[in-house]
Amino acid sequence: MFDPAGQRVTVMGLGRFGGGLGVTRFLLDHGAQVHLTDQLSEADLADSLEPLRPDLDAGTLTLRLGEHNVSDFTTPDAVVVNPAVPPHNRFVRATQAAGLPLITEIGLLIERLPNRNHVIGITGTAGKSTTAGMTAHALRAMNHTVHLGGNLGGSLLPTVHHITPHDLVVLELSSFMLHYLRPMNWSPHIAVITNLGENHLDWHQTLDHYANAKHQLYAHQSPEDFLITPRDLPVRNPAANHLTVDLNNTSAISLALPGEHNATNAAFALAGAGALLNQPLPPECLADFPGLPHRLQLVHQTPPLRCYNDSKSTTPDAAILAIDAFRGDAASAASEAPPLHLILGGYDKSSDLTLLAQHAARSCQHIYTLGTTGPALADAIDATPNHRATVHRCDTLDQAITTTAQQLTDHAPPPAVLLLSPGCASWDQFPNYEARGDAFTQRVQQAFPSLGSSS
Repeated sequence: MFDPAGQRVTVMGLGRFGGGLGVTRFLLDHGAQVHLTDQLSEADLADSLEPLRPDLDAGTLTLRLGEHNVSDFTTPDAVVVNPAVPPHNRFVRATQAAGLPLITEIGLLIERLPNRNHVIGITGTAGKSTTAGMTAHALRAMNHTVHLGGNLGGSLLPTVHHITPHDLVVLELSSFMLHYLRPMNWSPHIAVITNLGENHLDWHQTLDHYANAKHQLYAHQSPEDFLITPRDLPVRNPAANHLTVDLNNTSAISLALPGEHNATNAAFALAGAGALLNQPLPPECLADFPGLPHRLQLVHQTPPLRCYNDSKSTTPDAAILAIDAFRGDAASAASEAPPLHLILGGYDKSSDLTLLAQHAARSCQHIYTLGTTGPALADAIDATPNHRATVHRCDTLDQAITTTAQQLTDHAPPPAVLLLSPGCASWDQFPNYEARGDAFTQRVQQAFPSLGSSS
């Protein structure tokens, strides 16, 4: 276990939203001398730095802002890297070349969890956040104390001392996190992989590298542990008990959330929670699960329009699932479902967007493309044979919502759905998907104030 006391530690990245704040606070509270370096300026980071002012005044925290310097990564006792930083980053490589420990917030947390046998780790290309939220909800419904963390946002590290050996811990683990956890030779007692598709090739560079990171979730399990996957997911010689989920038998799961994919997420949550408790859980324990922010979240309801924020949809597969959730929105045929207005596009992660464009073209009435990937998506939609969609080429989210409002005003539509499910990352126009989702929520509430009140 890494002991911060008396150590000189470089923290790489604080961020406008304080992504590195939890680990910085933890290190300072445990006696480390912390050097925080970020490529953003002090003015950009003013809000994130405010809680750290006493430490700056005391001299236990120093800063290098507006740039990184290689010496900060070769001279301390250890370096904490944000998992979003790829392994081919030159400063990460400098740390490794210097033979220094390269650690992460999630690694520090896992070292300190009091009972590995009470930990569920969940990963997957799509659905892992909602599955993790559902898992925690189901376990709480069974009257357990549950701590939910990992890639969901926030940090359990500053409060890890409050987690008792009897508590249950649910961690959503990204491929980035799993890659950097590899030297720890750690796997959770219950490992859940919801699916495996193409994603984050800009970070991993190859699909094999991405898949290898995902498989790290169960690579160090023992015969007393459990691995839960879909039936058709290839696994690599697991030592654990391998349980598969029948995704053709989810009709008994009744949820408030739209979409068959959420029934799938619920099936994995029930399987993981049931394996941890060594008992089957009733599907009713998820009936009141409200959903997670930015994941098919109903943010505004203005007759005749319902607005859903699915900004967490940063992959083509996730966007396709969201589209399908609303094509089955009517009890009868999908053709009778409310017209779907879809906002699509964003940062280019080098994913193949062809299938997403074709699926959207055949499923939506209006598509508003934006961001770096917008032109290519619009071209692919227009090139789809027999497509039913009208494409609106927009540059920004504001423009897309303004254009949507014009369509609804000009054509007096029947009840309709406006869905932000970009299928791409946010980084071309927003610092993260949360900021994109918040902007969408605020903008639709401004654009349609006379039609009703926000939900």
